[in-house]
Amino acid sequence: MNKPANPWTVRFAGSDDELERCYRVMVELRPHLTLEEFREAVRRQDEQDGYRLVYLEEEGEVRAAAGFRIQHKLACGREFHVDDLVTLEERRSRGHGAALFHWLVEHARDQGCDHFSLDSGVSRAAAHRFYFRQRMRISSYHFALKLHHGDPDEG
Repeated sequence: MNKPANPWTVRFAGSDDELERCYRVMVELRPHLTLEEFREAVRRQDEQDGYRLVYLEEEGEVRAAAGFRIQHKLACGREFHVDDLVTLEERRSRGHGAALFHWLVEHARDQGCDHFSLDSGVSRAAAHRFYFRQRMRISSYHFALKLHHGDPDEG
């Protein structure tokens, strides 16, 4: 018997309405941002760095969201870097995060990227277990220096 196709779709967020729908999920990862700050940051990062926001939707509800950019680096060539990846807390462990992660990897391949990367805060042990299950490995340390008061401590 064939396994039924999953009911999930992944879409790019662009409109104010789509950004607002993604905010409910993204605020779990970025609680320091108000809705307006989130909208402004997404728009600014898109204009300046090519940041794109995508979301996984099921039954009309955003279940997971991810923000990424494509960069060119001396160290690795064309890199697909995931800045943000989060699943709605009450919907975790149902496959939404894995489905969105795999969509991101395929999108990176489709865009001709040589490398796929993301950073994760050191305290996010559950996220690290998820990334290891996706066959990711720790390839470097990311060092940070806080320059202004009020900046978030972790990415």
